[in-house]
Amino acid sequence: MTNNIDYKEERNAQWRAELRQKLKTKDRTSLPRVHMPEQNAQTRSHNKLEVNEGLSEQMALEEAKRCIDCPDPTCITGCPVSINIPKFIKKIEAGDFNGAASVLKETNTLPAVCGRVCPQEKQCESKCFYTITLKKPPVAIGYLERFAADFERESGNIAVPEVAAPNGLKVASIGSGPAGLAFAADMARMGYSVTVFEALHEIGGVLKYGIPEFRLPNVIVDVEIENLRKMGVNFVKNFIVGKTASFDDLRQDGYQGFFVGSGAGLPSFMNIPGENSIGIFSANEYLTRVNLMNAADPSTDTPLQSGKVVAVIGGGNTAMDAVRTAKRLGANRAIIIYRRSLEEMPARVEEIKHAQEEGIEFMVLHNPTEYIADKDGYVKQIIVQRMDLGEPDASGRRRPAPVEGSEFTIDIDNAIVSVGVSPNPLIPSSLPDLKTTRWGTIVVNENTMQTSVEDLFAGGDIVRGGATVILAMGDGRRAAEGMHEYISKKVKK
Repeated sequence: MTNNIDYKEERNAQWRAELRQKLKTKDRTSLPRVHMPEQNAQTRSHNKLEVNEGLSEQMALEEAKRCIDCPDPTCITGCPVSINIPKFIKKIEAGDFNGAASVLKETNTLPAVCGRVCPQEKQCESKCFYTITLKKPPVAIGYLERFAADFERESGNIAVPEVAAPNGLKVASIGSGPAGLAFAADMARMGYSVTVFEALHEIGGVLKYGIPEFRLPNVIVDVEIENLRKMGVNFVKNFIVGKTASFDDLRQDGYQGFFVGSGAGLPSFMNIPGENSIGIFSANEYLTRVNLMNAADPSTDTPLQSGKVVAVIGGGNTAMDAVRTAKRLGANRAIIIYRRSLEEMPARVEEIKHAQEEGIEFMVLHNPTEYIADKDGYVKQIIVQRMDLGEPDASGRRRPAPVEGSEFTIDIDNAIVSVGVSPNPLIPSSLPDLKTTRWGTIVVNENTMQTSVEDLFAGGDIVRGGATVILAMGDGRRAAEGMHEYISKKVKK
C-alpha cells in the first residue's frame, strides 16, 4: 500500500519517514470515506425536511481517523476563512466534539451553515492529501464540520466566542447575509459595538431567502445568529440604509465605519420574446417568496402560482434549488434547461445528484428562444433550441452554439429564470464617490476590502457578483481586519 504513495510532492523528510511507519502500523489511508445518510429520494421530493441526515457519532469517529494530520496541511489553504482543519478533526477523533466546535468557531462564525452548503469539493477537500497525492476520496471535512456544529447545538452547551472589552466605537454592517455576519462577529470579538441593518423582515440574508429548508433549515441559521446576539451584535430589521437613513445620518449617530454586504439580488433575464408573460419568475423572486413569505400556501396574502410543468433555465446551485422546490410544491414534471453539457454545469455535484434522484429532468445542450402565452397572458409554452459546444470562451468552458432548425416546443405552466444576478444599485446610487465596475459591483482593495469611500468596506456578492457562502465570509473577515486597522489609525490622529 505505502509503495504506491508519491512522496515527491511532500516537503518534510522527517514527516515522510514518520508517515511510512504510521502506515505500517495502522494504515489510515485504507479506511473508506463515510457516506452521509440521506432521506429516501421519493419521500424527500414531497417534503421540506433536510435531505442529508448527518453523521452518527460512530461515523464521525471513523471518518476523523482518516485524517493523517499533515505537518503542512494544505486543506487549510483551500478554506477561505482558514479553519484549522486538522485540529478540529483531531478533537473529533479524541471524542471531544464540543472542543471541535470551539476550534471551528475560532475562525468560522457559521460552522453548521458552512458544513451544509459550502462546496468543500472545490475548496478544502480539493487540497486534501488524499486528493492531491493518493488520488483517493478526501477526508469528509464538510461532513465533520456539520457534525461538530450539530453536536454542540443539540447538546445545549453552545459556547459563545470570547469578545474583547468594549472600545466605545460603533460600526455597521449593511446586510445580514454570510459576509455581513462574519464581519459583525470579528468586529464584536475586537470590542466594537456592531449593528447589522437588514432591509427585509428576517435576519440571515441569502441564507434565509435563497436556500431552501431541505438544504439549510431555518432553525440552523437562527441558532447561529442567536450566538452573535450573545456576543453583543445588534440586529435591526426593515431598515434600508440609503432610504430609511442615509450614510451621513449614521455618521452623525457615531458610526465610524460601514461594511456593505448587501448581496446581488437584482435578477438577470434573457430578453427573449414572451419573457414578460404571467407565470415566469426570476429564481430570486421564486425562492424568496417560498422561503421567506410562505407563498406556497394559497391562503397567504401573496400566494405563488404553482404549475404542474415547470421549466427552470440555468445550471447553477440556485437553479437546482428552484427546480427541486418546484418538485416539492407539486410539479409533476420539473425540468432543468441548460445550454451546456452536464459536465460543465456549475452546480455542486451533490446537488445535481440529489436532483437526478428526485426525478428532475435534465435537458442539457438546450436553450430557450421564446415563450408563448395564452390569450390571458399566462405562459403556456416554451420554444427551445438544441446547442452544440464549440471552442472555449473566456470562462474556459466550451462556448455553446445554436443548431439551426432544431427548435421545438414544450408545454409548461411556469418558467423560472436562473441565469445570473447583479448588485442592487441602491447603495452605489446613494454614494456618488463610490467606484463601481461596469457590472455594478463595488471596487475594493482586495487585501483590506476598503472602497473608494474611506470609511466604507464591502464584500460578498456586491463585490464578486456571485460567491459561495464561505467566500463571502472570507471577505467579511478581511474587511473586519481592514476596518479595524483604518479606525485604529483614525482614532490615533
